[in-house]
Amino acid sequence: MMNKEKKQNYIKEMTTQFDNSEAVIVAHYQGLTVKQLDDLRSQMRKHGIIFKITKNRITKLAIEKTKCKELSNLFTGPTAVALSEDAITSAKILTKFSKDNKNLKILGGIMGSDILDVAGVQNVASLPSLDEARAKIVGILRSPAQKIASILLAPASKIAILALEKSKK
Repeated sequence: MMNKEKKQNYIKEMTTQFDNSEAVIVAHYQGLTVKQLDDLRSQMRKHGIIFKITKNRITKLAIEKTKCKELSNLFTGPTAVALSEDAITSAKILTKFSKDNKNLKILGGIMGSDILDVAGVQNVASLPSLDEARAKIVGILRSPAQKIASILLAPASKIAILALEKSKK
């Protein structure tokens, strides 16, 4: 049982965490073992994501004055929340974990100022991560340069044949 001072500190801490997070995903965890919760937390921690089991009534008080106030209806039952700067990574981890463990049920969340339902969270999870997107962009930018370099390094006869083929079109 929390005393009044601890509750006020918890509310302040949660308010700050909700305000400073770019992405918040709410889930029910009923039926997960302690080991499963620890595994999920460690996966989240590796990516700088906070995964916290919440006290619903107090959490609702904490989010009243934040951008996450729209999520207050999700805080019923055994609720946990993932708070992060990277919505895609947290959505990917939770979605993958919920497929392997049917007891974790994603309820919804918020990304930036957009409210997400379960389908929205799954759509975000299907997006490429920042590193994957960077790799794709680098690949796209490199391929034309490689083609130009291979043409320039080709013998003059191949360049002449290529020019002849292009002139026929």
